[in-house]
Amino acid sequence: MGSSDRLFNRQRTVHQILGGRLVADVMLWRSKNLTVGILVTTLAAWLVFEKSGYTLLSLVSSVLLLLLVILFLWAKSASILNRPPPPLPDLYLSEEVVNDMVAFFRGRINALLSASKDIALGKDTVMFLKVAAYLGLISVIGSLTDFLTLGYTSLVIVLTIPALYEKHEDYIDRYVLTGCDKLQQFYVNFDIECLGRVRKWILENKKLS
Repeated sequence: MGSSDRLFNRQRTVHQILGGRLVADVMLWRSKNLTVGILVTTLAAWLVFEKSGYTLLSLVSSVLLLLLVILFLWAKSASILNRPPPPLPDLYLSEEVVNDMVAFFRGRINALLSASKDIALGKDTVMFLKVAAYLGLISVIGSLTDFLTLGYTSLVIVLTIPALYEKHEDYIDRYVLTGCDKLQQFYVNFDIECLGRVRKWILENKKLS
């Protein structure tokens, strides 16, 4: 199919639109083992939180405590038995990495604050409507499910919908474009038959008055 037969007349592939790197490979199941691993791990975590009654804070604390105890006992027994200590990497953040992280978050936060100011002062009506719609949608979804279930469901959608679309994009694009053409034709007919009559009636009333 040519670019004119694609949605939005796009010329890039789905893999290129998603970045063309590891994230795209995972989302499109190019790295099947990694994608399956992410889904299984996330499902296991969701089951642990939902069925065991653990919270995120309690689970993280328990895992860290267990890890520290194992490493501590390993190091002590290694020193007594003249064995090598646990093979831990150097836990160190360089100044360059920290500066890059700070610059990244600083730019994003400043952009968010600037947009928030424009919305609060009524300077960007379109952005206000978008934010209001998103917040309303989040509120509705949040009232129907909890955060963990929403997160897992969103992950499943992210890891399935793009892959299914890439596999069947020819059929999907064809049907969507056909549907858009029919909607456009319907709007044209509606404009001629209904709105045209209304405009004609308004003009006739203006002439009579």
